[in-house]
Amino acid sequence: MSKKSLALALKFVVSGLLIWYLVSDMDLAAAKSRVVEIDPTMLAAAIGMILVQLAVGGARWEAVLSAIDAPLGHARAVLFFYIGVFFSQVLPSSVGGDAVRMYKAYRAGLGLKSAVNGVLLERAVTVVALVILVIATQPWFAPRIGHERWLVQVMPPLALLAAGAAGGLAFLMVLDRLPQSLKRWRVVRGLGHLALDTRRVFLSARHLPRVLIWGLITHVNISFAVFLLAIGLALKVTWLDCLVLVPPVLLVTTLPISIAGWGVREAAMVVAFGLVGVPEDGAKVLGFMMGVIGIVVGVPGGILWALSRDKGETLAHPGAELPDPAASEKVGRA
Repeated sequence: MSKKSLALALKFVVSGLLIWYLVSDMDLAAAKSRVVEIDPTMLAAAIGMILVQLAVGGARWEAVLSAIDAPLGHARAVLFFYIGVFFSQVLPSSVGGDAVRMYKAYRAGLGLKSAVNGVLLERAVTVVALVILVIATQPWFAPRIGHERWLVQVMPPLALLAAGAAGGLAFLMVLDRLPQSLKRWRVVRGLGHLALDTRRVFLSARHLPRVLIWGLITHVNISFAVFLLAIGLALKVTWLDCLVLVPPVLLVTTLPISIAGWGVREAAMVVAFGLVGVPEDGAKVLGFMMGVIGIVVGVPGGILWALSRDKGETLAHPGAELPDPAASEKVGRA
C-alpha cells in the first residue's frame, strides 16, 4: 500500500471511529426530530452566511497576495477559493483544496513561490485573527461560564494557542536566517522566500490591518452562521458563545487527520459547547448539520471547477504536479 493510500485509509478510520463513538450513545430519534423541526428561515439564513463566507475567503486570500506583490484579482480569487472548498469538503482525497488553489493560482500566471506562499500565509492570517478575536472576547465570555471554570478549562488551551501562534509566526519570519551552507538545498531556499513574504504581510503597517480585518470578518461571519443554525435547532446559545467557541472548533477541524473534518468537528463541538451547557446530542447535531451544509454549499464549486479546469485535470488529479520552486524561473507578476 502506498503512503498516500495508507494516509487516506487512516483518515477514514479516524472519521469512522469518531462518528461511531458519537452516534453510539446518541438518541437518534430525538436528533432526527430536532433536524426535521429546524426553523427553515434560520437554516436558509445560515446557508446564506456560508455562501457569503466564500466571498470573504477569496477577499482574505487576495489581500494576502496583494501584500506579497502578487495580486490575483478578486473574481479569480473567489473562484479558486470556491473550487478549493469543493475539494476540501466533498472528496476523500489526499489532494486538499489548498493544493488545488496553489495550482490554479500558478496556472493563472502567479509565480510559483507566490502561489504557494500566498495560500500558506492566508492560512496563517486566519489563525492569528482567531487568536486575536478569542482573546478580545474573553472579558465578556469568562463570566458566562464562571471565572474559576474559565481559569481551569479555557485559559490553559487559550494560552497554548496564543503562544503557538506567536512562536510559529516568529519562526516563519526568520527562516531566511538559516546558515548559508544549508541554502544549497532547494527546500531551504523556498523557506527563505516564505520568511520574506511573511514579513511583508505581518510587519507592514499598510497591509497588516487589511489582512487582519478580513481574517476577523471570516470568524465573525462563520460564527454568526453557526449561531443562526443553533437558534434554528432550538439550542440555547448566544452569539458571543459562538464567537468564542466556533473558531477553535474550525481550527481543530482543519487538522489533516480525518475526511473533511467529519467526526473531529462533531467531537470538538461537544467539548466546546459543553462549556456553555449545550447538551451533547444538540452539539452533535449542530456539528453534523454544519458538515452537511458545507457539502451542499461546496458542490457548486465542483461545477465551477469543471467549467474552468485545464486540460488533463480530473477528479483524481485536479491539478498537475506543481513544478519545483527552485527549478522554475516563472515569476509571473510576483
